[in-house]
Amino acid sequence: MMSKKSKRAGQRPPSQRQLRVGEELRHVISQVIERGDLHDPDLAGVSITVSEVRISPDLGNATIFVTRLGGGQAAEMIEALGRAAPFLRRQVAEKVHLRRVPNLIFEADTSFDYAEHIGHILEDVQGDDAEQPERISQEED
Repeated sequence: MMSKKSKRAGQRPPSQRQLRVGEELRHVISQVIERGDLHDPDLAGVSITVSEVRISPDLGNATIFVTRLGGGQAAEMIEALGRAAPFLRRQVAEKVHLRRVPNLIFEADTSFDYAEHIGHILEDVQGDDAEQPERISQEED
């Protein structure tokens, strides 16, 4: 049986400090990627967007959600960013004043794909609604 404390820990919203540190990390990592300081062949010529950074309550781990502009090959991008994580961590240590620099964990941000999927569903529903009046008028004749 789970204790009350462990149940609440998963449902607790991020603290103001977590949000602030996560946003600062997002800015620093975005700047490093934008400047082209990463010299990995899998990241050459790739436009990457850092959409969100979620940081653990103890500020020890940071999950960075990234997406590739134009889509495609998310697994290769995540793997390449994982290889670049020590470099990015050093950059974060230089620019953000924290007692301990968090471990950087990269994940593909699927929210854009999900939003596009919902958009297609809504278009299909709207297309069906547009056909409804035509069917009704044909049935009345």
